[in-house]
Amino acid sequence: MTRTIVSFADAPLAPALHRELTAQGITDPFPIQAATLPDSLAGRDVLGRGRTGSGKTLAFGLPLLSRTAGRRARPGRPLALVLVPTRELAQQVTTALAPYATAVGLRCATVVGGLSLQRQADALRAGAEVVVATPGRLHDLINRGDCRLDQVAVTVLDEADQMADMGFLPQVTKLLEQVAPNGQRMLFSATLDSGVDRLVRRFLTDPVSHSVDPGTATVSAMTHHLLHVDPLDKTAAVTQIAARDGRTILFMGTKHRADRLARQLLANGVRAAALHGGKSQPQRTRILEQFRTGQVTALVATDVAARGIHVDGLDLVVNVDPPTEAKDYLHRGGRTARAGETGTVVTLVLPEQRRDMTRMMSVAGIRPKSVTVRPGDEALTQVTGARVPSGVPVTIVAPTPPAPAGRSTAGRPAHRGSGRPRRSRRPAASRPA
Repeated sequence: MTRTIVSFADAPLAPALHRELTAQGITDPFPIQAATLPDSLAGRDVLGRGRTGSGKTLAFGLPLLSRTAGRRARPGRPLALVLVPTRELAQQVTTALAPYATAVGLRCATVVGGLSLQRQADALRAGAEVVVATPGRLHDLINRGDCRLDQVAVTVLDEADQMADMGFLPQVTKLLEQVAPNGQRMLFSATLDSGVDRLVRRFLTDPVSHSVDPGTATVSAMTHHLLHVDPLDKTAAVTQIAARDGRTILFMGTKHRADRLARQLLANGVRAAALHGGKSQPQRTRILEQFRTGQVTALVATDVAARGIHVDGLDLVVNVDPPTEAKDYLHRGGRTARAGETGTVVTLVLPEQRRDMTRMMSVAGIRPKSVTVRPGDEALTQVTGARVPSGVPVTIVAPTPPAPAGRSTAGRPAHRGSGRPRRSRRPAASRPA
């Protein structure tokens, strides 16, 4: 059995990475990091499973950077690749790895849809050792001749099961066929299903498997509640929950319902915004920044936000529309109780949804607390912190658009001719990366 590490000091990382970990105040690895680092740093193919928020990004990011350090990429020929299913996750991974990449002198490029294709092509042609990409946009750049993957020696698939769920498996397969044949492959995910096993069998060589959580695991610091409501009371109950003190994510089934609820909340005095796939990437980035800074306190989201979004201190997730699968429930809930923090997941259940929710909780391995509530009930307040909103309509002012995030190298312009230095944000030391 492969040994685990107790401290990052025990891991044979590049010295500059040790110094950066110390500067970030990070000394003790999360379980997924402790389990996988000895194998990944040795160049083994790794199959890792850990719940959302368990620290998978540093688990694959540190060995990727350590094993790439000291090399220089030719224009359009990256040396390491991280494939992710969503734009939000790509940007989160880039942000988490940026200070460590800078420490070892590696350049990173983020390649996602919804942002300027030309700026991303320029970033690749200028030279980037590490590329964090969504499959579709990377395919576009390869087809244009802006990128080749034949020099990629370390490849990571993050949240591979969601890539399969979203229909990216054929694209991912074509991309893996183009990387260096004898390179290292690492696959990290909260669950390993939806056809991911086919990728494992074809592209990973004698992989070492590490699972620090069962497939249906939930966090011990996370509490689950089913709030049974009458259809006529649901909107008022949701509004009172959203008016609570603190930030809240409220999940909806469709983007139209998300937009409608956000408008209703704003009209009742709740600082709300909707986040879904119908928003442009700059809009989504600005909304998330408003949520992180507290300008928006109620984020009304579809499942586009169920993975890849990390907000420190988020302690309540509300399923206004219950998910259809246990896996979706777990990923929604994974936005809270991250990195050892506590959190609560609340699901509003109408009478006709009770049977399906009971079945889903059983599949997910969860024993929720159930209570029937009405707006203004003490039970609703105790579970969620609900309170009556002000009723005074509010308007959320759109912030100034940030500089395009084509390149993540600290100290460089965001794009040629911008005239503005790119602002580098360092992740908090306590954030599970």
